[in-house]
Amino acid sequence: MAVDLDEIIRVREEADCLADGTTVNAALDRMAAEITAQMGQKNPLVYVVMNGGMILAGQILPRLPFPLELAYLHATRYGHALKGADLDWRMRPTQDLRGRTVLVLDDILDEGHTLHSILEYLKGEGAAEVRSAVLTHKLHERKAYPGMRADFTGLDVADRFLFGCGMDYKGYWRNAPGIYAVKGL
Repeated sequence: MAVDLDEIIRVREEADCLADGTTVNAALDRMAAEITAQMGQKNPLVYVVMNGGMILAGQILPRLPFPLELAYLHATRYGHALKGADLDWRMRPTQDLRGRTVLVLDDILDEGHTLHSILEYLKGEGAAEVRSAVLTHKLHERKAYPGMRADFTGLDVADRFLFGCGMDYKGYWRNAPGIYAVKGL
């Protein structure tokens, strides 16, 4: 499928900035301090959810001053679509999880289907404790599991179509340095 690069550029130029780089960095510092206080002595296995969690991981891991093991998994409901579908496991966890403390890093908690499925899978594989960290928590009442929140959250954000800091618009702009909302969505 051909990408309309002009549209991709226009979306970024017209987007509303909900959190600039300074705000994101302050949220990352706070999250890192909270994670360190609660997990710094637990020898955690940290799973990065690809692709969105990659940016969060690259920014928060250097802020965690304790030993940890790092791995990745890839489960998505979106691909390059604008709306979610069924969970697609592209890469399941490969480490032995029995008795481990696990931290899952992802970009956003929207409705919660993906993160909930990942957490349940890890528990089912024998992890002793499974925690989650997301940079953004979207504020709305459509959560698949009412009241669902990650254990560690950087920023609460408006219920809009977001990109930047790991979140994408049609596969683009994960690299945007802040959190942006598409105009009209």
